[in-house]
Amino acid sequence: MNDLIQTVAVFFLPVLFAITLHEAAHAYAARYFGDNTAYDEGRMTLNPIVHIDPVGTILVPILLYFSTGGAFLFGYAKPVPVDFGRLRNPKRNMRWVAFAGPASNLFMGFIWAMLGILLTAFHVQEPFFYKMVQAGVMVNLVVFAFNLFPIPPLDGGRVMYSLLPDKIANQYAKLEPYGFFIVLGLALTKILYPVWVLPVVTVASGFLTVLTTPFHFLLN
Repeated sequence: MNDLIQTVAVFFLPVLFAITLHEAAHAYAARYFGDNTAYDEGRMTLNPIVHIDPVGTILVPILLYFSTGGAFLFGYAKPVPVDFGRLRNPKRNMRWVAFAGPASNLFMGFIWAMLGILLTAFHVQEPFFYKMVQAGVMVNLVVFAFNLFPIPPLDGGRVMYSLLPDKIANQYAKLEPYGFFIVLGLALTKILYPVWVLPVVTVASGFLTVLTTPFHFLLN
């Protein structure tokens, strides 16, 4: 129980910020490109309460934590409603609305990494803050990679749809009703992580290292 409490304490803020900014970014991008659906429903906000799904954000991760001994965690926020038909250029703009979510997580990973550099620069000794920083970077990189997996309705599936020729894209879109089960199956069979998530996280982590290295030398 103590381990669970410590884990929740370390990951609570990183996860909360990761899902909140991710969903808000979709809403902001949708409005920018012409669709006010999320804005009209109060979802274009950084208030985490409106983005939390009681089942996907709370119940599912807790059940998986106990049932797998913490070996496998999975969860989701309440999806932001987007009417792609209301975008000024539906197919083209769809990719930017979809990519806005993962991009926000990459940005937040950078912010957490910078916070870690500042903690070191100011000689903060408390290990808890460093653990939270590590969690913040990793959570956001994993969310970034996971959501870019090219299966609808994940963001990567939307991006892929927007890039494919119309005839192929329409066939590809038929995967959407089964997308969640495909992804869950790949995750449970331990295929998704080594084949997709880990390589993408590795590349994104290297990108963040390149961005933050100058600040590390300047501040330390």
